Amino acid sequence: MDYELIVRSLRVVTPQGEVAASVAVNSGKIVLVTDFNAQLDGKSDITIEGVLMPGLVDTHVHINEPGRTEWEGFETATKAAAAGGVTTVIDMPLNSIPPTTSVLALNTKKEAALGKTSVDVGFWGGSIPGNSRDLIPLLNAGVFGFKCFLLHSGVDEFPATSDLDFAQALEILAKVDGLMVIHAEDAHVIDESARAGSRDYQEFLASRPKGAENTAIAQVIREARRTGARVHVLHLSSGDALEIIKEAKADGVRISVETCPHYLSLTAEEVADGATQFKCCPPIRERANQDELWEGLLSGVIDQVVSDHSPCTPDLKRFDEGDFQSAWGGISSLQLGLPILWSAGSARGATLTQIANWMSAAPARLAGLHQKGAIEVGKDADLLEFQPAKEFTVTPAELFHRNSVSPYAGKVLQGVVQQTWLRGTLIYQNGALTGAPRGQFLYREGNTQ
Repeated sequence: MDYELIVRSLRVVTPQGEVAASVAVNSGKIVLVTDFNAQLDGKSDITIEGVLMPGLVDTHVHINEPGRTEWEGFETATKAAAAGGVTTVIDMPLNSIPPTTSVLALNTKKEAALGKTSVDVGFWGGSIPGNSRDLIPLLNAGVFGFKCFLLHSGVDEFPATSDLDFAQALEILAKVDGLMVIHAEDAHVIDESARAGSRDYQEFLASRPKGAENTAIAQVIREARRTGARVHVLHLSSGDALEIIKEAKADGVRISVETCPHYLSLTAEEVADGATQFKCCPPIRERANQDELWEGLLSGVIDQVVSDHSPCTPDLKRFDEGDFQSAWGGISSLQLGLPILWSAGSARGATLTQIANWMSAAPARLAGLHQKGAIEVGKDADLLEFQPAKEFTVTPAELFHRNSVSPYAGKVLQGVVQQTWLRGTLIYQNGALTGAPRGQFLYREGNTQ
């Protein structure tokens, strides 16, 4: 049999662990995983020096187009994804204008993205006060679930859900096995912890205490237990919440949780006064808390690691003032996630097999993307070559996302994404995108729009 592509490596990361193997591809699918030295006929038969890993799946990306395309956009975000080995992104319903809270708004976003995506793209819907009637139509249109905020989102067009709205939305979604993903910080705790504007990071940290996350996550667990709905806690930064999450899972509550590379690699102790490139919400916390997050990840309480890529224009970071309260909160790491996690995780004994699970298989499972997330027969041939021993210095101007702002500027990271394939076609190699954008829209299973 002739194959369109054969990729061979002495280190192929499969669901069973690392093996020396040949991966054969036809029609964009993996059709064979066999011995490294197998005699195969292929139009293209290459042997790579690095580790062959499944393309990453990032289910937490703010692309912001249309409406705030100067912050980011489908072209720049998906180029950054491809350069980082991310072959699938699911776009958050904000901070675009309009937000994805109706089928009409979803169609507007798809029109804005058409022909611009270097990787495959899916969409979350938004759950806000007053749009409960839009949830089922959005599911039928193919969104993967819904995002809500339990406090102000930062943009007025995406208001916080009330306790009643949240409960009603979960009741609706429970009946159709829909998924709610939640920014879980409690508004009352945040209000009580408010601080005046300041360049002092410790003042900002005190204004977003772990208690805000802990209280909100307890509410999420109560409502998930009551309704039977599936819930997912976004960007966990509080190590204190791990125990109640662990207990809820043991009790059969349908809850999963993610954290992000910045919480696993950056610490409050290193944030200088006025260094607002480090601002995100929830915030980067102390080193001891980071240790707890790593324990939660390695033990399986935390299910996955995604970027929460949330860019803005440099002026919104308020570098002239260095005021953490007025600066936009968000970190752009879509292109850097794998090297960040490998740099931090390898020192803690994490393996590339574990990282592939956290950054590819688990996010694919969350979204029901059964064709993504692993190197095995029948999956899309989304692949990346990773050179784990190579190092590089982060230079923001060389990254593909639109605005060159990064808390990783000047940091030396270990591990380089050398090549990326999307459905068997090379889309990135040695620092450059290859060919025209060929990303496709993805839909919740059962929808083919």
